Order: sequence, then C-alpha cells, then structure tokens
Amino acid sequence: MSEGRVLKMMEFKRINQLPPYVFSAVNDMKLAARRRGEDIIDLGMGNPDLPTPPPIVDKLVEAVRNPRNHRYSTSKGIPRLREAIAAWYARHHQVALDPDTETVVTIGSKEGIAHLALATIDPGDRVLVPNPTYPIHAFSFVLAGATVCHYPMVPGRDVWADLLEALDRAGGPVKAVLLCYPHNPTTLTVPEGFFEKVVALAHERNFFVIHDLAYADITFGGYKAPSFLSTPGAKDVGIEFYTLSKSYNMPGWRVGFCVGNRTVVNALTRLKSYLDYGTFQPIQIASIIALNQMDDFPKQIAEVYERRCHVLVDGLVRAGWDVSMPNGSMFLWAKIPPQWESMGSLEFSKLLMAEAQVGVSPGVGFGSLGDDHVRFALVENESRIRQATVNIRRFFARSRPGLAEVR
Repeated sequence: MSEGRVLKMMEFKRINQLPPYVFSAVNDMKLAARRRGEDIIDLGMGNPDLPTPPPIVDKLVEAVRNPRNHRYSTSKGIPRLREAIAAWYARHHQVALDPDTETVVTIGSKEGIAHLALATIDPGDRVLVPNPTYPIHAFSFVLAGATVCHYPMVPGRDVWADLLEALDRAGGPVKAVLLCYPHNPTTLTVPEGFFEKVVALAHERNFFVIHDLAYADITFGGYKAPSFLSTPGAKDVGIEFYTLSKSYNMPGWRVGFCVGNRTVVNALTRLKSYLDYGTFQPIQIASIIALNQMDDFPKQIAEVYERRCHVLVDGLVRAGWDVSMPNGSMFLWAKIPPQWESMGSLEFSKLLMAEAQVGVSPGVGFGSLGDDHVRFALVENESRIRQATVNIRRFFARSRPGLAEVR
C-alpha cells in the first residue's frame, strides 16, 4: 500500500472535532472580489490596523541588535517583563501579584487559553463557555477532550440567570467557567456586582474561573471595564488573561499574559516549559516599554475606536439598520435586519459582500446563538467606514421600496 493511501486512511480524531471554518467562506469571496478589482471594505477580522507606537518599535530594534537576545528565552517570560505585568496590574486594577508565582507570559492570549485548557482540563471534564463567543474560548476545551457546555451570551437576556441554569443542566460538576467582558463578539459588558456573585458561586460549586480581558482598555462613553481579579477573593478561584494586541496595537507581536491563582498559573507555566521557549526575547523587552511607560496610549486607541464606532452606528441607523453604541470592544454586534434574518448570518454576510462591497463576520462563526447577527470590526479609518455605511444604505434602498437612494 502506498504511503499516500495509508495517510488518507488515517483518522485524526481530535482535528475532526473542529467544525468547518465558517469565516473562510467569506474570506474566499472577498479575495475573489478583490481579484476582480472590486474595492471591498473589510470590517470582518478584528485585526487592528493602526501602527505600534514608535517607542516600542525603537526598543525592539535596539534589542534585536544585541546578539545576546537571539538565544532561547524562557517560556514563562523574562523576569523584568513579569515584574512589569505585576506593576501594571497594581496601577490599573489595584491588584497585587507575585511576578514569580502569579504571572506567566503567553504567546498572545489565544495560545495561553489553548494551553491552559490542556494543562488543567482532563478528558470528560465539564467546562462552561458562552454562546456565541470567540472560537478559541470553546474549541481549546474541545481539543483538550472536555465536555463543553454553553450559557447564552445574548443581548437583552439575564446572563446571571442563564449561567445558573447552564450549571444546573450541565449533567454533573463543572470544573471551569470562562467569562469575557467586554465580550467578543457581542460587546456585552459585565453587570454591576456580577463578578462578586461569580466568586461566591465558584466557592460554592467548586469550579475555577477563566476571564478573558482582551478589551480591558477599549471602552467608550466613560465606561471602565473591571478586572475580575480586582474582585475580593477572585485570586482564590481564578485567573485572567490580558493581551497587548489591542490596547497597544501589537497584534502581530503575540504578547499576552495569564495572571492570578498561583495553582492555575503554575499548571500553565509547567506545560509551557515542555512546549515552547517563549516569545522572541526582543519582543518581550519591547513589551516592558509598553507596560511601564505608555499608560496613556490605550486611552488614545480607545478614542479612535469610539469615533469609528459612532460613524458606523450613525451611518447604519441612517440606512435603516437598528443598532446602538456599545460600551466597549473594537466591534459592533448587529442584529440582521428582519427582511434578511431568515437567511442566516453566513448568507447575509455574503449578500453584504456582493451588494455593498462590505466584509463582515457571520455571527454563526461564534456559535449557534449568533446566527441572527453579524459582527463589524472597527479596523478601517472613519472615511472608509463612512463609505461602507453609504454602500449599505444604497443596497438597502434597492431592496426596500420608498427608501431614498444615496447619491
């Protein structure tokens, strides 16, 4: 039997648990349209478009020129970066962290969450995650062999009641609960007193909490996103992930960290010691500049996203799309207008691409309960976003008799 035939007969059971990548259909359509010369305004992937601040870049260049930094680094992160992480948490969230035992640097929060699942979850363990949610929130645990249970993350619902109900119908003890506020993709923010109730419930039900704080600094209208760890007793029951990707415009640099409960942090640290040597050391050195010297920069970034979001919301409302400003994140979670709701988010995303030359993410890619929404990412400048809303309004005008055409 030939080698190729042998491989074709093999079954990769873990990979087969992953569903087809929904976003690829929209991406393929976008690429084909651009090859035809169409100007597609891509508001799909949440890929920050602004440059990394020059002081961070300059420090990277300086560190790269030092041959000592070309060697293997340390998987848990260099000590000075972990010290900077602890100092940053103390300044921003009044949380005291031991840099040696309560912090670990990750290759972006996505890698960190995936490896945390492998480090802490055994096959068959029950884990509770939102639906819809950022795909790694669910599929990191699927790949670890967990039984993934869901609680609805749906605007207008009582998330606390939904969480309690999901715990009761999980069919047995739940080992971990994942939270994410401000939430991707729905942009929902944590209700007042919610984290305090979660801490008490974690003690009562004996689970640990994973909070993804990727959009901590991207907030609007005076809203400040709380850290889960700033809640009294939170370090006893959980950890928090943070990333420099959004707040410091460093998405391609791949720097994040996990902080909090030392037992959980140690589990991730130990696993990473077997799997990687950490992020390239000059990147870690440059990240120290971001955390120690650039506290005002995330505010500037948030202001850019807030202005963009106002342009998007105002333009969509003018087009007849019922949307409103979120409290934060770099997204707008938009319910599909009634006229097209029955077609589902994937087909509607394709329709927007074809008729308005605007790329968005279909909500079903984030979970079954997202199929009546699409997600706009605020990753184009205000002029381009304004043009996207004009395109959408023209498309709506062609589809709805009586709505004035935009010239």
